[in-house]
Amino acid sequence: MLPPPPGGGGVQRGLTRGKTLTRPDRFVAPAPLINPHGAKGASYSAADSTTDRSWDWWGWCVAIITWWGPRWLLNAFGLPEGKHRAWKEKCALCSIALFMMGIVGFLTIGLTKVLCPTKASNLTGNFIRLGTTSGLVGIQGWNFNTTTTTPAKYLAEGIKLGGVDISDDFDQSSRKYPHCTNATAAYVTTNLCTAANSTTCLLAAPTATLFTTLGLINTTYQVGYSWDQVGNLTNHMVINGNVLNLTPYMLAHPNAIARDPVDTAIRYVLNTLVATGGKDGTRLFTNRDDLKAAVACLTSRYYAGHIDKVSPGCFISNLFLYCSLALITIIILVRFLMAIIFAWILSSQLVRPPKNLKRKAISPAVMPEGANIDISNTTGAAPWINDQQKRRAAAGQLAPGADGMISMASIGAELFCVCLVTCYSEGEEGIRTTLDSIAGTTYSDARKLIFVVCDGMITGHGEKKSTPDICVGLIEADPRFGEPIPMSYVAIADGSKKHNQAMVYAGHYTNVRGHRTPTVIVVKCGPPEEKGDNKPGNRGKRDSQMVLMNFFSRVTYNDRMTPLDYDLFRKTQSLMGVTPDFFELCLMVDADTMVYPESMSYLVRAMQHDSMVMGVCGETRIGNKRQSWVTMIQVFEYFISHHQAKAFEAVFGGVTCLPGCFSMYRIKARKPNEDDWFPVLVQPQIVSQYSQTNVTTLHQKNLLLLGEDRFLTTLLLRTFPNRKMSFCPQARCRTVAPDTFAVLLSQRRRWINSTVHNLMELVLVRNLCGTFCFSMQFVVFIDLIGTIVLPIAICLTLTTAISYIFTPPTSFSDAIPLLLLGLVLGLPAVLILLTTMKIVYVGWMLIYLCALPIWNFVLPVYSFMKFDDFSWGETRKVEGEVKGQDGHDGDNGIATAVTLRRWEDWERSRLRKIKRDEKRRREFERAFGNRFHGESGTGTGESSPDGLRAGGGGYAESQSDSTSIMSGDDSWGRQVGEYREDSTSEMPPPVGLYHIEDDLETITGEDMELVLAQEWDDSSPRSPGGGQQRHYDGLVQSSPAQPPRAFNLNDPPMAQPWGNHGPASAALLSNSSHSSINSYGNAELASPRHTPPGGHPLAGILPSADSTPSPAQSSAYERPHAGHAKQRSLSGGHPRVDFGGDRGRTPSPTMQGWSGGDQPYANQGPSSQGRRLA
Repeated sequence: MLPPPPGGGGVQRGLTRGKTLTRPDRFVAPAPLINPHGAKGASYSAADSTTDRSWDWWGWCVAIITWWGPRWLLNAFGLPEGKHRAWKEKCALCSIALFMMGIVGFLTIGLTKVLCPTKASNLTGNFIRLGTTSGLVGIQGWNFNTTTTTPAKYLAEGIKLGGVDISDDFDQSSRKYPHCTNATAAYVTTNLCTAANSTTCLLAAPTATLFTTLGLINTTYQVGYSWDQVGNLTNHMVINGNVLNLTPYMLAHPNAIARDPVDTAIRYVLNTLVATGGKDGTRLFTNRDDLKAAVACLTSRYYAGHIDKVSPGCFISNLFLYCSLALITIIILVRFLMAIIFAWILSSQLVRPPKNLKRKAISPAVMPEGANIDISNTTGAAPWINDQQKRRAAAGQLAPGADGMISMASIGAELFCVCLVTCYSEGEEGIRTTLDSIAGTTYSDARKLIFVVCDGMITGHGEKKSTPDICVGLIEADPRFGEPIPMSYVAIADGSKKHNQAMVYAGHYTNVRGHRTPTVIVVKCGPPEEKGDNKPGNRGKRDSQMVLMNFFSRVTYNDRMTPLDYDLFRKTQSLMGVTPDFFELCLMVDADTMVYPESMSYLVRAMQHDSMVMGVCGETRIGNKRQSWVTMIQVFEYFISHHQAKAFEAVFGGVTCLPGCFSMYRIKARKPNEDDWFPVLVQPQIVSQYSQTNVTTLHQKNLLLLGEDRFLTTLLLRTFPNRKMSFCPQARCRTVAPDTFAVLLSQRRRWINSTVHNLMELVLVRNLCGTFCFSMQFVVFIDLIGTIVLPIAICLTLTTAISYIFTPPTSFSDAIPLLLLGLVLGLPAVLILLTTMKIVYVGWMLIYLCALPIWNFVLPVYSFMKFDDFSWGETRKVEGEVKGQDGHDGDNGIATAVTLRRWEDWERSRLRKIKRDEKRRREFERAFGNRFHGESGTGTGESSPDGLRAGGGGYAESQSDSTSIMSGDDSWGRQVGEYREDSTSEMPPPVGLYHIEDDLETITGEDMELVLAQEWDDSSPRSPGGGQQRHYDGLVQSSPAQPPRAFNLNDPPMAQPWGNHGPASAALLSNSSHSSINSYGNAELASPRHTPPGGHPLAGILPSADSTPSPAQSSAYERPHAGHAKQRSLSGGHPRVDFGGDRGRTPSPTMQGWSGGDQPYANQGPSSQGRRLA
C-alpha cells in the first residue's frame, strides 16, 4: 500500500470505504427512465415489471383512446396477440398527435371564424367615422362623396356632418327584403320615406344610375359610429354592432302598438334605457325567440352603419393573434441572436488553451470518493497503482504523491482520449477513411487510442470480406499478444443472448504517414453455440458502446471485471503505457465518418476549458452532397440543425442531441477544487439505464432501440441537469448521407420517433438552465410541439401562401401569418451570411425549401404511422439477411454464467499461470532437453517486471511455488489471454506520462531553426559512454555508443532513452504532441520523446560538418518516413518532429493535409489508389 501522507502535506482525502459510509453526492439522481421501480440494469427481470405502477396512467389512457379496438376484433383482423399492446399504443400516440394538430389548426383558422365571424366588416380600417370627413353622406350604411352636381341640400348636410344618413329620402318600396317574412308587422310595413313628413319620397329607388345623376360616388367605406355618437343621435340603436336608424319607424308610429313585442322592445331601448335615445339592444333582442327572429329584418331595412369599435370576439381573436406573433417572433429572434452570439463570441472561447499545466490535481489513478476500495487505502488509489509506481520510479517519472495528487505537466496539454468506432456492415473504403482521419488528426498518438468494435461476424451487402476481417487487416498487430482468444462478457440482450464472446486484437494503425496510433479492435464473435447463426455475436450498436462504457466503469470503481474487461485492461495498458483509468475522454465516431485533422484537438480543448461540460459535438457535414437529389436536400438541413439549433442550445449548455457519428463524452471529471473525481459517462446510473434490456411499453422501445445516441444525451441531461452539453463548430467531420429516398425514409423514421419520445422525457426535467419561458425546459416543450404538428403546419403554410397569391392581405392582422413565414424562412439566410459567409449555402437553402413538403409532411406522417416499427430498415444492409431479423433479439434460453472478478484476482491468476507454464517448461527441459522450448514460450520469471515477477512482489509474493501452482490447472487460467512477455520487438515502449525536470529549459522554435540551419561543432569531447558529443551553442549531441536493443512488454513506459546524453541534449526532446506543454504558459518543462538508438534525437537526421550524409541519412533528411511528421501546433506553437522509421516495412498509403476549407484528405498510395471523398 502507499505510505501514509505526511502531516500537513497536500490535499488530504477523507477515509473512503463504500457508498454507505460516505456523504451522498451533491445531486439527487432522478428515477430511471426504464423500469423506474426496481430497475437493476441487465439483471432486471420481466417479473419485476408487474409491480411497476409508474406507467399505469399511460395504460389507462391507451385503453380509453382505443376502446373501439377490443382484443377479439384485433384477433379477427389477424393481428398477432403479442403486437396488440404496441399497436394500441401507436394508435393512442397518433390520436394525440392528431388532436394537437387539430388544436393548432383551430387556433390558426377556426378561432377567428368563431369569435369574429364577420371579420371583413368589423375591421376599423373599413370605416369612416361619422363627422370625421367633410363632404360625405351615408346611404344604407355606405359613405358617398358629394360633388358639384350634388343637390345643394345633400351637399350642405355632408359639409355639416360628414356621413349623415339620407337613406330615408329614397323610395325603397319596391325593394325586396328576403329576411322580412312577417308581412303584417309594423316594422315591416312602415314607409321609409316618412322621415320627410310626407307620403311621397323625394328621390327614386337607389340605383347606380341615380347615384351618378346626383353626383354621388361610393367610397366603399362604411359609415362608422362611436358609442357616444349613437347615444347622442335620436332614434338610433345598436344590435350586434349594426347601427339602425329608426327615425322613419318612430315618425310613422308615434304611439305604442298594442300586443307588438318588437314595437315594445324598440321603444324600451330608445326611450326607457336612454332618454335621449340610442343604446345597445343586442342582449334584449337575442334573449327571446320572437325578438330574435326580427333582428335580420330590422338590420336590412334600417341599417345606417356600424360601430367602428372591434367587437369583444374580434378583440379576443386579434389579441390571440398578436400574442402568438409576439411569442413566435421572440423565439425565432432569440434563437437567431443567440446563434450569432455563440458563433461570434462563445465558440472561440471553447477552444482556448488549457490551464497552467504546472498545477497539482487529483491523479487519474485515484478512484472517485465513495468507490468500493480497501479501507486502509487513505488516498483512494486503485490497486494497480503499486506496481505502476514501481515502474515509474525506475523510469524517473513523476508518480502520484501520497495525497493522490499529480502534476498536470506529466499528462500534458492533451488528455488521454479513447476513440470509439462502432462497425456493423460498412465497407473497407468507409472504415479505412474513418480510421485514416482519426489517426491523421493533429492530436498526439501518445494520447489517443482507437477502439474499434465490430458488431458480430458480419459481411456487408456487396462486400467480399467480413467487417472484422477488414478491420483487423488494417492494423499492424502487436506480436507480443499472440493470437487472441474469445473472451466472455455480459451482452445487452435477453435469454441466452446475454452471454457473448469477443476477441481483442491489439496493435498500431500505421496507414497514415507520420502516425503510429495505438489501436484495439474488439470483434464480437459470439459463443460456440452461435457458430451456425446468420450473424453470430451481433448484439446491436448499444451493446458495442456498452463494451467500452462497462470497461471504463469497472476500471473507475475497481468493480468486478469480465474476462473481456481484463483482456482490454492488459492490452490497453501495454499500448499506452498507462492504466486505462488515465483516460478521461471518449470520442464516439461512426464507421462512415471522416474527421477533420484538428477536430479532435478542438473537442478536447472544449472539455479542458470547462470541467462542467460532460459532452460536446462538432459540426457534421455531408460528404456526398451532389450524389443525388436526396443528398442535395439534406445539405442545408444538416447546416441549420448545427449552426442554429445546436448553437442556440449550446448557449444554455443544453444540446438535446449529440449525434453518434461525431461526439465526445467525458468519462470522468475533476471536481472544481480538483481534489476528487466525479464519474460522468461511467456513472452507475447512466450505465445501468443505458444497458436496460427489459422494456414493456412502446415509449421505452422507441427510447432504447431507435435512437441510442439521443437517448444517451437524454440520460446525461436528466441525471446531471446542472452540467453542460455543448457544441463546437470548429470541430468538423464529414459523413455519408443516404442517397436514395428509401434509405432516407428509414433513417428519418428512426430519428423523428426517437426525437419525439426523448423530448417527452426532457420536458419533465425541471432543473435545466433558465426559468419559465426563458428556460431550456420551455424550449424543449416548443420543440416537442413543433415536431408533432409539422404536418398541419406545412399544410397551413401552403394554404396561406396560395390564398395570399389570389387575395393579398389588406390589413396588418391579415399579414401576420405572412410575416411569420418570412421570419422562419428568411432569417436562416441571414444566419448563413453572418456566420459562414458562404453564399453557396443560400442556394442549398432554396433546394431545401423546395423539399419542405417532404421534410414536414411526408417524413413525419410516415414516422408516426411506424411508431411500432423498431427495426433499422434500409439503413444498414447485411449480405444474406432476412427482413425482420434483428440478430440481437433475445430468446427464452438461459445465458451461460460469465465470470466476474476484480482486477487483483485476475492478476493473481495471470501470475499463477506464468508460474505454472514456467514449471511445465522446466519439466520438459529436464525430460527432453531444449528442443521442446522455442522462442514462442511463455517466458521466464526473470524477464518479468518488478512487482509482476513470478514468486516476486505484487500479488504473488505471498504465494509459494507449491501453493500457487497446486496440483492441477488454475481454474481461472483458461480465461486469461496469452501474453508473450518475453517476446522482443524493435518497437519502442509507449510514451506514458511525461518526464518532468524543472532545471531543463525547453528549446524554442528559433533554436530549432538554428540547429537545422547550421552545422554541429565537431570539436566536442568524447561522451562518457564512448560516443562522441557535438556541441552547438551550448547544446550537446551524443553520437551512438552502442547498437539498438529490442524491447518487450516488461519495459517501463518511460525507460531511459537510447544512448547517453546530458541534460542539455535532453532538453532537445520534442514532445510527441503538437500542442505540447511547451506551447503554453511559462512551464519550463522538457517533454520526453523516444530518441533514436545512440543518443541525440536529431542524430541520423542532421548532417555533420565533416562528413557527407549517408544514403539513409539523406533519405531521412529529404523524405520523412512512416514515423516522421512535421505538424503545426493547433495553438500556434512550435512545430514538432516525430522521430521514427519504416523499419523495413513497405511504405504505407499516405494521407496529405487539407487543401483548404472543406476539402477532405487526398489519400495516395497503392491501397487507396488516389481516391478522394467528395
